[in-house]
Amino acid sequence: MTGRLRAEIKQQKPFQTLQQEAFLNLLRTADALMRGEVEVLKPAGLSPAQYNVLRILRGAGAGGLACREVGERMVTRDPDITRLLDRLEERGLVMRSREREDRRVITTRITEEGLDLLKKLDGPVARLHEQQLGHLGAKRLRSLIALLEAARERVG
Repeated sequence: MTGRLRAEIKQQKPFQTLQQEAFLNLLRTADALMRGEVEVLKPAGLSPAQYNVLRILRGAGAGGLACREVGERMVTRDPDITRLLDRLEERGLVMRSREREDRRVITTRITEEGLDLLKKLDGPVARLHEQQLGHLGAKRLRSLIALLEAARERVG
């Protein structure tokens, strides 16, 4: 099935390198997968980045996380994590508080409302992932994961 990307983007010339073709295929695939997630999250009024923050904070538990720690755990980097947290706080999905031990540290925690919203999204997101990638099967998915992790090792 090689050469499909060239047809999809209506490129007449061959790619300059195999690496370029792989890179562009990766971008095109990520975009296609992300559009599905955007559609699932739209009724909840969440962006993929906001959804990611809520999942991170759910995983952190009652202790919450400092803003910097949330940013470090993001799947895709967001240069303005503070504004992202502001929007979630305005909606009542997260709350922030200064720590008594170190007043410079502001800890963010997910609220019950945020947990409830995630609970409603868990099923639809899982079904989306199954629809998008389930046809690959476990063996191919493990291979894909290994290849993607190997590629990321070089770029940090």
